[in-house]
Amino acid sequence: MNIEELQNKEYFTIGEVSKLCGIPEYTIRYWEKNFNLIRPIRKESRHRRYTKSDINTISKIKELTQRHKMTLEGAKKHLSKYMALGARPKENRSSYTVKDVKFLKEIKETLSQIIKE
Repeated sequence: MNIEELQNKEYFTIGEVSKLCGIPEYTIRYWEKNFNLIRPIRKESRHRRYTKSDINTISKIKELTQRHKMTLEGAKKHLSKYMALGARPKENRSSYTVKDVKFLKEIKETLSQIIKE
C-alpha cells in the first residue's frame, strides 16, 4: 500500500493494519481487548474496520512496549495521561455496524425532509 492509497482510505482491515504497523493480527486483537482506545468499527459480518486514529494508537502502543520497554499496564497509564492532556482528539463513536450507520443516515435524511416541508 503506497502513501496515496493510505491518505485516501478511511477504513483499514486488520491485515492492512498488521502490515502497516509490523505487528501480528493476534497482537492487534489482544491490544484491542486491553486498550479501550482501540475501537474498530464492526461491519455486519463482524469484520473489523480500523480508522487512522486506531492505527496511530496501535503504533504508539507498539513504540511504548517495544522501544521504551513498557509493560502493557505502563503503556495504558502513559496513554491515559496522553489522552487527559488532550494530545489526541477524543472520538465520540462506539462500535456501530455499517447497518446502524445506514439506518442513522436514513433517519437524518427523513428528518431533514420533514424540516424542509
